Amino acid sequence: MEHAADGILLTDKGPGETSYGVVKKIKTLFRRSNPVKVGHAGTLDPFATGLLIILLGQGTKLSQFIMSAEKVYLATVELGVETDTLDPTGKVLRTSYVSDLRPEYIRDRVDRFVGKIRQIPPAYSAIRYKGTRAYKLARRGQSVDLKAREVTVYSLHILAVDLPQITMRIRCSSGTYIRSLAADFGRDLGPGGHLRSLRRLKSGPFDVEDALPSSEITDKAREGLLSARVLSIRDALPDMGEIVINAALAEKVRHGYQPVWEELIVGLKRQAGIPSGVNDGWIKLVSNNKLVAIMKVNSEDEVSRVKAKIERVFFA
Repeated sequence: MEHAADGILLTDKGPGETSYGVVKKIKTLFRRSNPVKVGHAGTLDPFATGLLIILLGQGTKLSQFIMSAEKVYLATVELGVETDTLDPTGKVLRTSYVSDLRPEYIRDRVDRFVGKIRQIPPAYSAIRYKGTRAYKLARRGQSVDLKAREVTVYSLHILAVDLPQITMRIRCSSGTYIRSLAADFGRDLGPGGHLRSLRRLKSGPFDVEDALPSSEITDKAREGLLSARVLSIRDALPDMGEIVINAALAEKVRHGYQPVWEELIVGLKRQAGIPSGVNDGWIKLVSNNKLVAIMKVNSEDEVSRVKAKIERVFFA
């Protein structure tokens, strides 16, 4: 039976499922032949739906690079009801009357939530607080004093106003809590509120429209159904620049060799200019159309002073 290539699988998580539940189903299917390591890049709460990127085999080494990408969400805020979890699964803490807020007024208030903002993560979150996941402490009734952190909201567009509900599209940095954003927005408007529904539309270059519905991943599904949709580890980072190296250097890198920048310049000269992403960021080393390694590159004024270090190695 065909085994999935190392890489990533785009799934569309349904409501009520946990992210781990999707991972478990996929792991079970591959266990029928050759077991494969499975993870995911960014948890979605059970009530939320949308793009969940599954990491397979060596694709699990890509977690930090994929999770750091910006996200796009479709979110609905319900005004007048505040919950302890900031979402529909929590205990209602307070209800308020929702006045007839004008759509123009609501849209005017959006601007203060765009750009670099500070937000306090939800008490019911996976952030560690004094060595324990915050949500575990919160469930025990213990106080969780999480510190505000800076995130970036690149855009926030109001799509519909049907009070007490407001639907919006949000493009934001990794680490942004939409639950906190919804609760803060509700308080800013007056009556308070919570995140009624959430759907992740995009993560970096990947779109939920290209994802496999998690409902199609069942015990009766064939492993080949998943294998055919796996993106290779090279294609999993389409926005990252790359350098083509020869087979001999690739073999050395896979055995722990750290190439100096001069060796990579030779490869650059055989390509059409310096690839995007090479300066002050991550760069892929590719050989024979396969990802060999990911390097951290810190460039200074002169090319001869560029510093590069292998951070992840991938085996053929």
